[in-house]
Amino acid sequence: MGGHGYSQGRLNLPFVGISTFAKSPYVADWDAIDADVAVMGAPFDFGTQWRSGARFGPRAVRDASTLFSFGHAGAYDHEDDATYLDASVRMVDIGDADIIHTKTEESHDNIALGVRKMLAAGALPVVIGGDHSINIPCITAFKDDCAKHGPIHIVQIDAHLDFVDERHGVTAGHGNPMRRAIEKDYVSGMTQLGIRNVSSTAKEGYDDARSRGSDILSVRQVRALGTEAVLDRIPTGARVYVTIDIDAFCPSIASGTGTPSHGGFLYYDVLEILQGLAQRHDIAGIDLVEVAPAYDPTESTQILAAQVLMNFIGFIFHARTSR
Repeated sequence: MGGHGYSQGRLNLPFVGISTFAKSPYVADWDAIDADVAVMGAPFDFGTQWRSGARFGPRAVRDASTLFSFGHAGAYDHEDDATYLDASVRMVDIGDADIIHTKTEESHDNIALGVRKMLAAGALPVVIGGDHSINIPCITAFKDDCAKHGPIHIVQIDAHLDFVDERHGVTAGHGNPMRRAIEKDYVSGMTQLGIRNVSSTAKEGYDDARSRGSDILSVRQVRALGTEAVLDRIPTGARVYVTIDIDAFCPSIASGTGTPSHGGFLYYDVLEILQGLAQRHDIAGIDLVEVAPAYDPTESTQILAAQVLMNFIGFIFHARTSR
């Protein structure tokens, strides 16, 4: 009867089993979430202005996350002498928000519902897009949470400012999310990092963002300042919501996105910012968007996305226990 080795547990290789995020338990009942962190997919890409395909981002990032999720009790980092994401961090995957083709408002409402359910359960919401318009329902869902716990400061890591108010009647596309967010009275401010080249926003949008208190830094400006100086610009004690557009990274390492922009961040540029945020601030929520896997046959983009999320979640909960 032997040969399977089940008496010693399963090796659980990355290509074995169902691809939930980090091979975490799947929770289909959104009223039964009992976890420290919950992951939801938002496979919506009707907000794109050029190349679509980010609807397949959640599936690809989940699959990539299995690479980092087998055979280990957490992830030991020898540089930090710390083990991140050990068994003490309870993580679940609640599947995807239902998307109704051609129906932006209804699809966004379904995404917001999932975020509200995660927040009501006391879990850190992590949402995988989808195009960047999915940030709009994510931030909308924070209204009641902020009434209880205080406002949020948004840190955006992105190539594009995404601060368009309205264009030809479009107010909820992937060029609008930061403009929609700053209108909320529970969003206290924004730090926008990595913005460069021809953007999604005209000059008046930049002027508008700055007039509303936004701090905008390009990749070169971030590097010139250094990580600690950039972090010093974020208000002390702020609750932070982090939105990461994969096109913040240089397309040399993340080509799988609809609007690539050369001159982007490299891995450690972003990782050190995220680690510093986790150490200095309460992280209220995360979304990672615009992974469009069809444009990257090497699959490196979704592996990068999964690795960034896994590390960031690990930093957050390690920092919480350290405090």
